[in-house]
Amino acid sequence: MSTSASIASASTLGVLATLRRGVQISPQIVQGIGWTLALAVLAAAGRVVVPVAVQRTIDDGVLAAGGPDAGRVAALAGVAALAVLAAAVCSALVNVRLVSRTEAGLAALRVRAFRHVHDLATLTQGTERRGSLVSRVTSDVDTISLFVQWGGIMLLVSTLQLLVASALMLVYSWQLTLVVWACFVPLYLVLRFAQKHVNAAYTRVRERVGAMLAAVSEAVVGAETVRAYGVGARTGRRVGAAIESTRRAQGRAQLLVASSFSSGTLVSNLALAAVVVVGAHLGVGGALTAGQVIAFLFLVQLFTGPVQMATEILNELQNAVAGWRRVLAVVETPVDVAEAPDAVPTPRGPAHVELRGVRFGYPGGPEVLHGVDLVLPARAKVAVVGQTGSGKTTIAKLVARLMDPTAGQVLLDGVDLRRVTLASLRERVVLVPQEGFLFDGTVAQNAAYGLRDVERLPADEVRGRVTEAFAALGLTDWLADLPAGLDTPVGQRGEALSAGERQLVAIARAYLAAPDLLVLDEATSAVDPATEVRIARALDSLTTGRTTITIAHRLSTAEASDLVVVVDAGHVAEAGPHAELVAAGGVYARMHASWVAQTR
Repeated sequence: MSTSASIASASTLGVLATLRRGVQISPQIVQGIGWTLALAVLAAAGRVVVPVAVQRTIDDGVLAAGGPDAGRVAALAGVAALAVLAAAVCSALVNVRLVSRTEAGLAALRVRAFRHVHDLATLTQGTERRGSLVSRVTSDVDTISLFVQWGGIMLLVSTLQLLVASALMLVYSWQLTLVVWACFVPLYLVLRFAQKHVNAAYTRVRERVGAMLAAVSEAVVGAETVRAYGVGARTGRRVGAAIESTRRAQGRAQLLVASSFSSGTLVSNLALAAVVVVGAHLGVGGALTAGQVIAFLFLVQLFTGPVQMATEILNELQNAVAGWRRVLAVVETPVDVAEAPDAVPTPRGPAHVELRGVRFGYPGGPEVLHGVDLVLPARAKVAVVGQTGSGKTTIAKLVARLMDPTAGQVLLDGVDLRRVTLASLRERVVLVPQEGFLFDGTVAQNAAYGLRDVERLPADEVRGRVTEAFAALGLTDWLADLPAGLDTPVGQRGEALSAGERQLVAIARAYLAAPDLLVLDEATSAVDPATEVRIARALDSLTTGRTTITIAHRLSTAEASDLVVVVDAGHVAEAGPHAELVAAGGVYARMHASWVAQTR
């Protein structure tokens, strides 16, 4: 049985460990953090100038021994205004630096996650719905961006503001400082307790968002099928259920945040009232001046302000951590089909393929190939035939190294595919699936994906080579029938073309890739007769002079092959030329006789 990796729903790291790991894979976020911290300190320090200025203005200006000193009051007000202005400039610079660094770091994270998704084996990708997988690189990263660019700024400045305000409160009155902290210690314990529950709630939110996007994307992509079968209402209910599930998860998370952290406002008001009572008592006793009591009240406001914002900040933090965990789960998913450290490139030339004792089983299922031994000569046209589920498509995927065998070896020119560099392998081996996938663009642009050096070639040379490819495949007349020839838009997923026309473009793409080994999932099983003739003619040109392995659904393909491989229940039952296998009277002869009877 295969031990292929699967994509976890989320990383299991704690909050701080998640943040540390996130910074490790996106170091751009913390580049220049020293300057950012210095600016944040200045911004926080600028905010505490006002309480100090108020205290000095009252004690040394308004209540001066010789009467109010207007000049001193004006001077102190001017200093305070300059300090506030400087703090605002520093805060703006902190904002700019965090935004620019965050965007650089998260752009790198998106690219890394996207690249890793493409490095994962097709079996691993299949463990996650496509829409949900896309959401990890898009909306989940957006939650990180939102927090770091807004919540991160507020968290950074507010933390420094708390520290500076606490230090200054101690200077004014250690007694009142203890009163304030005595009010907030219980709140801190409540928040610590609530954090785990909020964290779990937002992890569920990100999972529900991924499921919702998957349901919506499937409904959009399958719109034609939905209309054809009249299942719009059923599909709408399915999408509606996913949206409702997301809404409920969001509601539960927000309710938990509100109930856990709204006590911050209550505690802040309680602290302010306690300071007024105790401060008045200390003032009456001569321990504090009127200016110091009023300044302390300002400092309490600076202290409680960040606490009152804790609800929104921690809300964004938990959402961001949940998103980060889902992205990390993708990035840290092991790559099953990986390049070995000692991998070597293999030289171009006629491809000789051999399977030795190959076994394979899909995750969670029984073994589908049982010790397959097979030799496929260079430049031979090989047809692999067998009943549905016999294992013939699995052989094709193993030869193209879309997955690795659980036991045994697949060799290309005598070298185990696991020891061949992936770049060399993809250059020499090309798989053309039964339904060619086209990207949104023109016919020419889609065919040009086969050119290895397309980005380094002039546009006119690319177009010339694409034109030559269609001519070599005998498809010039087909191009002439298209509305704009090579410049005909194919639409999303090639939907502007028929299935057969999409396959013609895919064949041209494979021709331009010029592989040594071509693996084909027979392309003529569901097309009209005219297109079938075009495809057959194009395939003739494409396969000439190179090793070709075709998963044959029609035995006419096997009749025209040099070697026919019959796969039966995971074993190679027979292998040889068509005529010999028919004469042998075995499995292939019975299959061929049945096919001939059906085609009469």
